[in-house]
Amino acid sequence: MTQTLSGKVALVTGASRGLGRAIALRFAEEGARVAVSARTLEPDERGGRVACARPSLASRAAGGEALAVQCDLSSADDRRQLVDATVAGLGPIDILVNNAAVTFLVPFEEFSEKRWRLMFEVQVRAPYDLAQLVVPSMRERGGGWILNISSRAGVHPVGPPFEAFHLSGTTVYGMTKAALDRFSTALAAELYEHDIAVNSLSPWDNVATPGAGHHDLGRRLRARRRGVGG
Repeated sequence: MTQTLSGKVALVTGASRGLGRAIALRFAEEGARVAVSARTLEPDERGGRVACARPSLASRAAGGEALAVQCDLSSADDRRQLVDATVAGLGPIDILVNNAAVTFLVPFEEFSEKRWRLMFEVQVRAPYDLAQLVVPSMRERGGGWILNISSRAGVHPVGPPFEAFHLSGTTVYGMTKAALDRFSTALAAELYEHDIAVNSLSPWDNVATPGAGHHDLGRRLRARRRGVGG
């Protein structure tokens, strides 16, 4: 590794598995001090546990400095405590990766208000709130990076005929990702003169994450390409 992130502090949400964990480990390999968060530090039904990542992170991070923080991103208090714990444990945050998500793939007429609000709180409000919490310090120190993990589900469906993927309960999921993309581009423009880079990354079906496997997105997206039902 080139240690290009030596001296930097990174915060990665949703880092118990999949993309979040891989990003956090790579940051550590590049010399960053890394804080990772997840809703629980104990194993869940899919075997993820953010605490498991800490030894690997610590062995790769600069000075062995890594931090695991339990955080319910649907809670504004937890979000603030996550940032405070990271700053107290590792220092001011240079890199924020908003990776965490909660996803329900349900036809819109069956979608409950509780689930709707939870998805928007975790996948739209939380990235916005965390950015508000870390940007002032980034600006004071002359720069920073924010990466929002989105999805091509946020792209407008085109048709008719419509691709099968968009017919399989992805309406609310697509809404949250479209909002996240719009937030990313607007924030990039707003923070450009402060040397704070903001990007949105949309993995597709060639990234076999546990989350994608849980929702069977690989099969759905392959069906989308063939134009058959998902």
